[in-house]
Amino acid sequence: MSERPDLHQHYLRACQNLGQPEHPFIARVLQEADKNDKIRCAKGITLKIAGNNHLVPVQRVTDGNLQVLASVLHNTVYVTGLDLRYNVLTDAGAKHVATFLQENSTLQYLNLMFNDIGTSGAELIARALHRNKTLAYLRMTGNKIGNKGGMFFASMLRINSTLEKLDLGDCDMGTQCLIAIATALTQNKSVKAINLNRPLLYGQEEETTVHVALMLKNNSSLVELHLCKHEMKNFGVEQLCEALYENSSLRYLDLSCNKITCDGVKFLVELLKRNQTLEILDLRANRIEDDGAIYLSETLALNNRTLQALSVVSNNISGKGLVALSDAMKTNMELSYIYIWGNKFDEATCMAFSELIQTGRLKPNCTDVEPYEVDGHVHLAELSHGLKKHYYWTPSCGEVTNKDANASLAIAAVSEH
Repeated sequence: MSERPDLHQHYLRACQNLGQPEHPFIARVLQEADKNDKIRCAKGITLKIAGNNHLVPVQRVTDGNLQVLASVLHNTVYVTGLDLRYNVLTDAGAKHVATFLQENSTLQYLNLMFNDIGTSGAELIARALHRNKTLAYLRMTGNKIGNKGGMFFASMLRINSTLEKLDLGDCDMGTQCLIAIATALTQNKSVKAINLNRPLLYGQEEETTVHVALMLKNNSSLVELHLCKHEMKNFGVEQLCEALYENSSLRYLDLSCNKITCDGVKFLVELLKRNQTLEILDLRANRIEDDGAIYLSETLALNNRTLQALSVVSNNISGKGLVALSDAMKTNMELSYIYIWGNKFDEATCMAFSELIQTGRLKPNCTDVEPYEVDGHVHLAELSHGLKKHYYWTPSCGEVTNKDANASLAIAAVSEH
């Protein structure tokens, strides 16, 4: 049994040496880590120093606070994860992160989402990953690194062979760096999941989608791909589907918040007939309407036995299309998760999904609706379940207890971290 560590005392000494005030929340987290049995069992732990913790008073972490923390963790082999989301780290803090990544040989998970890191900070972190051989999962979500910052990560992907999961969603990237990232991923064999949500695209030619499709034809390692808010229309969907005929690795495809109509669904239907790999399909906030829902239901009932989770939330679907999807689930036993809130429920829809739940065909944790009865009529209430329930937040205390309520975790396309 290894000796009990003393991160807290080390931290207090480092604050004195660097002339920085003690950060009460960091001190508390380190005190709790000192008591963690996983350390003494030589298992790695993740230090959760998120600035959006509502259970305890939180003073957000600054660049100076991070400098002290990095010096404490420099040779700490049992800290394998660091969660610094929703703090106030800037490019100066990114410099400390980069130095830490170059010198540390145990950190596997780093979450920097929604800080204030810009282009120069992105360059420092990306360059550090040219040499880092341990980090497997990096979240830069919500840092406005821009197109130039994204280019540094594209260059990194040509060199780094360790990173498995990279989240660059909401980072204000543009056409140039999306194309560069797609090009890099044609050669990169280690990245299994990438999030490219909400880029700033000004053209209507869907050039970026064409390059992503070309990448999917050549990439045999990518398991999870997020293309939310890409202004994607039916032409873009056609390009992706044609590429995925030849792809046997992708299991999770996120096309939410685009401009896909029932005509685009025809290409997805053909893909579902031929592809035997795709397990999660997110079509939330498109406009597939009844015709698109019926196309999907026919294919799921007759041709596909691979898809496990489907989201058609907010797609302007009425009772006709929703009932067709419920009927498909009576035939297709592989489809276990379905999300339908935000569409036009009629009595037939409420009865159909109530029956699926009451008969046990659809588990209550595997959908976003729950039946209830008023005056002899069945209605559906919304549940906070979905494909990405914990994308922007995770419980401040303890682990995610019910992974079924978050299909992407339950199916585990790529481990959370």
